Amino acid sequence: MKVLRVRAVARKEFIHIVRDPRSMGMAVAIPMLLLLLFGYALTLDVDRVPIMVWDQGHSHVSREFISRFSGSKYFSLTGYASSYREVERAINSGRALAALIIPPDFAGSIMAGRPAPVQFIVDGSDANTAAISMGYANAVTQTYSRDIAVADIKQIGGQLLPQPLDLRPRVWFNADMESKNYIIPGLIAVIMMVIAALLTSLTVAREWERGTMEQLISTPVKGHELIFGKLLPYFAIGMFDVLLAVLMGEFLFHVPLRGSVALLFGMAAIFLAGTLSLGMVISIVTKSQLLASQAAMVLTFLPAFLLSGFMYAISNMPKPIQWITHLIPARYFVSLLKGIYLKGVGLEILGGEAVLLFIFAAAMLALANIKFKKKLE
Repeated sequence: MKVLRVRAVARKEFIHIVRDPRSMGMAVAIPMLLLLLFGYALTLDVDRVPIMVWDQGHSHVSREFISRFSGSKYFSLTGYASSYREVERAINSGRALAALIIPPDFAGSIMAGRPAPVQFIVDGSDANTAAISMGYANAVTQTYSRDIAVADIKQIGGQLLPQPLDLRPRVWFNADMESKNYIIPGLIAVIMMVIAALLTSLTVAREWERGTMEQLISTPVKGHELIFGKLLPYFAIGMFDVLLAVLMGEFLFHVPLRGSVALLFGMAAIFLAGTLSLGMVISIVTKSQLLASQAAMVLTFLPAFLLSGFMYAISNMPKPIQWITHLIPARYFVSLLKGIYLKGVGLEILGGEAVLLFIFAAAMLALANIKFKKKLE
């Protein structure tokens, strides 16, 4: 391999990228736009659930119980209802996702020490939000019940019995349990895989469509030199995108980076080499820009988004799907990013993922050279 010929091809490709604003937009602007959109819009946190209240008792006891919901950061009181029809209308229109129904004898039951049933209606069309909202409501109700029990015991001069169990939960790595802290690192992997494959999936196909591939074949440039020369500019742009994504995660989304920055960029370089080579293989095989871009989206975005562990835990998937995820390179890069970002671990823990990622990059690069050699013959 001659460096001069590789540099000449890389310079030609870089000039084409600079002169084509669409390529520059796809290379730099789109990854940042996707990170902004997904970073702010994609969240699993359930806060400020809009709730409607139907207080049939209108007593100071029921108002105190309602204040436990309105004063919580997990619920937002949107209004009061006077019938089930109003509750149904509010939930159907989306004005409320849940409703608290307090019976007329609520205060009397509480004052008499009897159980007081309270109804909590949840919109189950969003199962995840409904389940979390029910958990929040159950926690608020249990806290209120405990406070009443403690007040009653103190009033009669009794002694509080010690709890048989003392559970003290502690959350590691994401103490505030904010979904953005693990969504942003995984999002970087998904976006980089899609954009990298899309960028190089058009390179060789564009040469065939414009009729310039025959000229390149007639030059002394060898196949592997042409492959490396075309990959280098996109590799530099991809690493620049990784730098921007890391800076945005640090200063815009305030995601903690506890691990090694050098290890992060090293793994990103290996991942980029593999995804860029994958795009090159697609471009060589299809020889059509339209078909190449469509194939790149199907082979990168859907598997990376659904099967990498970015959004859905792989352990919760059916066994056959779990086996398939081992073929998705984004799975290993997502695991690496989350380990570096949240846990601060290194290759002593993540060595297996790093080796598999390297195998993917080497295999894709070798496949690109093999396929392109066949086209030169």
